[in-house]
Amino acid sequence: MFVQCFHGKVSDSDGLQRCMDRWDRDLRPGASGFLGSTMGMCDDGTFVALARFESEEAARRNSERPEQGAWWAETERCFDGPVSFMDCPNVTEWMGGGSDEAGFVQVMEGHTTDAGRLREILDETADRLHEVRPEIIGGTICTNGNDDVVEVAYFTSEEAAREAEKIEIPDDLRSLFEEEQRLMGDITYYDLHQPKLISG
Repeated sequence: MFVQCFHGKVSDSDGLQRCMDRWDRDLRPGASGFLGSTMGMCDDGTFVALARFESEEAARRNSERPEQGAWWAETERCFDGPVSFMDCPNVTEWMGGGSDEAGFVQVMEGHTTDAGRLREILDETADRLHEVRPEIIGGTICTNGNDDVVEVAYFTSEEAAREAEKIEIPDDLRSLFEEEQRLMGDITYYDLHQPKLISG
């Protein structure tokens, strides 16, 4: 799997919505290898989107389509200033990779000193995490081959997620969670209160 991530401050939310709807209606049918997307608006007006493709080659083919270029030229005008992009050829799903039924999504973007160990921790904790935090219904961790990382967590609802944050973490998970926190730095959190989730 290959994931393209982008985010930026929005100046024309209505225009952006029209552009995203048009991509889903008119461009998605021709996007071979497209697996789905997660997107949404944050409280501060930042729009975040992650598009999943079966391979880097499929993502490149989509980007090179003339209609994709024309669509992005229009979409880009809906943002206030530059849009940040990150291509992630290294993608790991945990707990099934999330669900289109999620009512709340949290995106964490930062840096890591050991992406391999981060993936090991997520794999080691998946089963126990689902027992302790049943409102978490999956996620992905994506890296670009350097030290940049994007982790995405899918929840049944924001209310359930916030309530579960108050529980005490069992000892067998606490040390691994603390290690995960040490491995990630400069984290920016993007809360998608009303995520739009699409499967290809």
